[in-house]
Amino acid sequence: MTNQELQNIISNWSEGLEFTEENTEFLTLTVPSGKWHDIAVRLKENSDTAFDYLFCVTGMDWGENLGVIYHLRSTVHGHEMVVKVHTEGREKANLDTVSDIWRTAEMHEREIHDLFGIYFNNHPNMKVLILPEGWKGYPLRKDYQDDTNMIIR
Repeated sequence: MTNQELQNIISNWSEGLEFTEENTEFLTLTVPSGKWHDIAVRLKENSDTAFDYLFCVTGMDWGENLGVIYHLRSTVHGHEMVVKVHTEGREKANLDTVSDIWRTAEMHEREIHDLFGIYFNNHPNMKVLILPEGWKGYPLRKDYQDDTNMIIR
């Protein structure tokens, strides 16, 4: 399926979806945070899209807000796409978990929570994964101050 065919199918699912290709081979979809979980379910369960494999999840600091980039593949159809979801602001940043849809998201979301401070609503185990208990701040945020010089930029 071509990127245009994928876009034609998905664009009818909800208001507020934005598509770009950004000069890459992958269709890129930006989803409003409040609609992300419902769109994720459809991306996986719709027989035309069948995105059954979440192969990369990356936290992002875009300045005014934070977010997550999801890379999806359909092992049934062979197509791939990228989905971007922004939080609403930086303070108390949160998104809905997709670990109930793609199990591999569980550990990625914990890592993103540690390093960016994004909380994933309804996550089954939102405990610290990488950083020591009691760590202050989020090391991969652009505004993180590393007074002990543990992370060199």
